Amino acid sequence: MSGRYAFAKGLKEVRFLFCQTGDHSAATRSFLTRAYPIMKKNNPSIPIMLREAQGTLPKVYARYELGKEKSHSLEGLSDKQIEDTVTQLVKNETS
Repeated sequence: MSGRYAFAKGLKEVRFLFCQTGDHSAATRSFLTRAYPIMKKNNPSIPIMLREAQGTLPKVYARYELGKEKSHSLEGLSDKQIEDTVTQLVKNETS
């Protein structure tokens, strides 16, 4: 799994938005509990921000060079689907 979280060179920041208690964010919280330490260990210089706010729908943002930013909703996805979505987002800045 560690190779999955080797971020693209042009990636500058990753942000996760989710609710601390809502059921719609449960899979996101589960994913982050499992994957955050691995992502941070493999990418110590890239900020990985976790933003919790009551009632917030789960979403991930990736910011690349020159201010380019992409986001994907994580609502309704399973832990595995979230992993696949995040992996695609952090590895490929042109998709």
